[in-house]
Amino acid sequence: MRLITWNINSLRLRLPLLQRLIEEQSPDVICLQETKVPDPLYPQDALAELGFPHQIYRGMKSYNGVTILSRTPLEPVTDTPDWCGKTDCRHVAANVQTDSGPVTLHNFYVPAGGDIPDPQENQKFAHKLAFLEEATDWFTDNPPKRSILVGDLNIAPLEHDVWSHRQLLKIVSHTPPETTRLTHWLNTGFEDAMRKAIPEPEKLFTWWSYRNRDWKKSNRGRRLDHIWTTPDILPSLKSINVLSPVRDWTSPSDHVPVLMDISL
Repeated sequence: MRLITWNINSLRLRLPLLQRLIEEQSPDVICLQETKVPDPLYPQDALAELGFPHQIYRGMKSYNGVTILSRTPLEPVTDTPDWCGKTDCRHVAANVQTDSGPVTLHNFYVPAGGDIPDPQENQKFAHKLAFLEEATDWFTDNPPKRSILVGDLNIAPLEHDVWSHRQLLKIVSHTPPETTRLTHWLNTGFEDAMRKAIPEPEKLFTWWSYRNRDWKKSNRGRRLDHIWTTPDILPSLKSINVLSPVRDWTSPSDHVPVLMDISL
């Protein structure tokens, strides 16, 4: 199975880029975040024409939104929480059929958390921490098996997941309150597949700010996008690649796709 996860930063705006990505990489399953499209306007027909007739999505106007696209049938997972009681379209899950049996796929878009890393001063940061804690509690109570979790988790947890560990320790996405909570979530039953495939100390980034005039030259990136797998399917992992050239496409997202090949 070839899987791609990508914060597309507006599905309708970047549908031509998605088409190009599909043509170049031939994925079997695609998980998108920040689709920014309410369900009545979701481009079902256009995505089916691209070879993905099986679609599960949750969206809202202008913000958030997640979707799973598949060439083969999907079975929705419907017993997941309304995270933090906000009904803000940050998670969708499905069972994907493979030759070795079904695999549960979770697609998350974790709150960004604003600019001030203080939950007392910044309600967005408080929401982010609460979301991470709630996710950890839920997966603790529902231990994952034969599962893959992907998405924009909006945290770069490790020293070499950011361009400067020292300078970003007080910057939202790399602060200890966030990285510690993300590690607790990971430890509910997952392995960091990206770092299994591309171990530290190699720098590994998936996001470069629009504020960087020359993103490649400055290379001030962060690994905000993740692929986790449960240990029972980790041995099937073949490779993971960060498709950084996509950052140079016309009108790109500030995130790039991450591609995983896994034998299932």
